Amino acid sequence: MAGVTELKNLEAELGRFRGRLLAAALFVLIGFSLVAARLVWLQVYKYEELATRAEANRIAVLPIVPNRGLVVDRNGIVLANNFSAYTLEINPAVVDDLEATIERLSTVVEIGTRDRRRFKRLLEEGKSFESLPIRTKLSDEEVARFTARRFLFPGVEIKARLFRNYPLGEIGAHVLGYIGRINTAEKEALDESDNAANYRGTDYIGKLGIEQRYEAELHGITGFEEVEISAGGRAVRRLRSNPPVPGHKITLSIDIRLQAMIEELFGDRRGALVAIDPRSGEVLAFVSKPTFDPNLFVDGIDADSWRELNESIDKPLLNRALRGTYPPGSTFKPFMAMAALQTGKRDPHTIIFDGGTFQFGNHTFRSHGDHGLGPVDMYRSIVKSSNVYYYSLANEMGVDLMYEQLSPFGFGRKTGIDLEGEVTGVLPSTAWKRKTYRRPEQQKWYAGETISLGIGQGYNNFTMLQMASALATLASGGQRFKPSLVREIEDVVTHEKQTISRDALPSLGLSPEHVALVHHALYGVTQEGTSARVFQGASYKSGGKTGTAQAVGIWQNEKYDARKLEEHKRDHSLYIAFAPLEAPSIALAVVVENAGFGSEAAAPIARRVFDYAVLGLYPSVEDVALTRQGKSSAPVGKPRPASAIPLPGVMGPVPQGPDSAAGAQPEPAARELRVARGPARGDETHRP
Repeated sequence: MAGVTELKNLEAELGRFRGRLLAAALFVLIGFSLVAARLVWLQVYKYEELATRAEANRIAVLPIVPNRGLVVDRNGIVLANNFSAYTLEINPAVVDDLEATIERLSTVVEIGTRDRRRFKRLLEEGKSFESLPIRTKLSDEEVARFTARRFLFPGVEIKARLFRNYPLGEIGAHVLGYIGRINTAEKEALDESDNAANYRGTDYIGKLGIEQRYEAELHGITGFEEVEISAGGRAVRRLRSNPPVPGHKITLSIDIRLQAMIEELFGDRRGALVAIDPRSGEVLAFVSKPTFDPNLFVDGIDADSWRELNESIDKPLLNRALRGTYPPGSTFKPFMAMAALQTGKRDPHTIIFDGGTFQFGNHTFRSHGDHGLGPVDMYRSIVKSSNVYYYSLANEMGVDLMYEQLSPFGFGRKTGIDLEGEVTGVLPSTAWKRKTYRRPEQQKWYAGETISLGIGQGYNNFTMLQMASALATLASGGQRFKPSLVREIEDVVTHEKQTISRDALPSLGLSPEHVALVHHALYGVTQEGTSARVFQGASYKSGGKTGTAQAVGIWQNEKYDARKLEEHKRDHSLYIAFAPLEAPSIALAVVVENAGFGSEAAAPIARRVFDYAVLGLYPSVEDVALTRQGKSSAPVGKPRPASAIPLPGVMGPVPQGPDSAAGAQPEPAARELRVARGPARGDETHRP
C-alpha cells in the first residue's frame, strides 16, 4: 500500500516537472520569437531609417557661406567688397562657465567692454548651440597666442570669416547702405521663407540701400561639406562637398567721382542732390548730406557711435534724397507754366502786372521784398521769378486742375527707384485733403490755399528725387523713364551679364512748341535771370531755375529776417537744372537746407556738377573751399581734369581696434523729414 502511494506521488511530481519544463520551453521560445521579430523589424522594416540616423551621428553637414557680391560704380571703381579676418568664437553649448571662460580668455587676447556687451546681445538673440564671436579681426600675433593655449579652452576656437568692406568710407553711403547681423525678426522671416536653406550659416544681411534692395543677387548660393566626426565631436575627414556660388557683381549707374565731388562741395551743410540722365533714367549722383560710414555697422556699431548718429540734430542716417520732403519754392514755376500752356489757361504772351503783391480777399500774398517787376509775360515770369504771375495763375487754374496736370510728372507719387523706403511727398488736391484730415472743417478746401501752391509753397512737398525725375521729363520733352541705380548684374561664375531694362514709360505728349518756350525761359535764367552770375563764362548752354523755400512760417505782416532766426529755421536753397540745352544728358535737383537764396548755395553746386559732367572738369581747391562755405558764384581758379583727382576716403580694409567693432547694433529707424510750411514768401526775384 505504501509503495503504491509513493509511486503515485512520484508520477505527480514528474507531471508537475514536465509542466514546468514545457512552460519554460514555451517562455524561451516566445522570448526568442520576440527577439527574432524585433531583429526582423529593425533589420528589414526600419533599416533605412536607422541607417540614416546612424550615419547622421557619424556625419555632420556644414554650410559654406558664399562670398558676397561686389558693388562697383559705372566705371568699375569698387564700392563694396570683402576681406578675410580671424574671429575668436565661443560655443555656449560646450562651455560650462561662460563668464569664467571669458575672463581667462582676456588674459590671452584683449577683450574689451564693448566685445562683452556685443557677445551678451548675440547670446540673447541667438541659440545656445551657435558659435558666437567674442572678438573679431584678430591680429596674427593674437591668433598665435591663442593657438598655443587652445587646449585650455574647450568650446573656443578661431575661425576665418569674411567681412564686408566699404573702401570709400562715407562716400555714397546712402546709396550703398550696409549689411549687419541678422536680428531675431529677420531670422524668423527667413525661416518661414522658401530661401531658409540658402541662409544656413549666414550671419549678415543687407539692411539699407543697394545692400538691402539687391540682397538676393548679392548673397549668392550657400554650399556645404559633409565631414566624418569622432565621438568627441571633432572632424576626422571630409567626405564630400558642394562649393558655394558667390553673389553677383552689381554695377551701379552712379559716377562715384562725381558723387564724391558733390559731397565735398556740400561740406558740413545739410541737403540732397539727385542727378539723372534724361535719356535713360540712370541716376548719375544720389547725394544725401550729412552722411555716415557704413563700415561702422558691419560688425555691430558701438553704443557711442550709434548715439552720436541717432541723436544728432543733423540726422545723418536720414536719406534726404529719398525720404526728405521740401517745398519746391520757385523751382515749381516752370511746371506751372507748362501746365498753363497745355490746358490753354494762359497764353505765353499774356501780360500780368507784377506790383509786388497779390490781393486775395483780405489776405496779401507777397513777393520777396515786396518790389514789383511791372509787366511780365510767361518768359519773364520764369527768368525774373515773378510770384504775382503764378499767384494769379494758380487762382485761375484751381487746385484740382493743377493736380491733374502736374501729377503725371511724378509729383506726389513714388518714382519706383530701385531702393526701399521711398516716400510719396505731397501734391495736394481736394480729394487728398478729404483723405488726409479727419475733422470736417479740416477737410474743406479753401480758395486761399490754392494761391501759395502756384509758387511751390503751401502743402506742396516733394523729394529731390521727384524733382530731378520731373525735370528730366521736362528736359526730354515729356519722355519718361523710371529712375534706376543699377546698370548691370553679372554672374561672376558664368560671366553672363544682365543689363537692367530701361524701357521708356508712356510719354506725356507735351507740345514741342510749349517745351521749347519753357526751355528758352530756363536758359534765360542762366543768362539774365537769378543764376546768371553763377553760370557766367560757361562754354555750354544749360537751363535752370532757382528756388527759395520756407522752413518755418511767418505771420502775414511780419518781415523775414534770417539773422533773427536759428540756423535750422532759415530758408532752404534750391536749384533745378539740365544741360546741355540742345541735347540734355543730365538733369538735377539740389537743396541746401537753411542756406537762403537758391542762387547763393544750390546753383553754384549745380554749375560745378555740369562742368564735371559736360566738360570733365573738377573745380580748383580755392573754388571748392568757397563753395563749401556758400560764398562762390562762377568758378574761380584753374579747374582740374576730373580723372586726375584721387578719390578721398579709406582705401582697403578699415583699421579696427579691439573695441571698435563691438557694441549693440540697433537699426536706424526710417524717418521722413517733413519741412514745415507757412505763408508764402517767394523767391530771390531781384537778385541777378
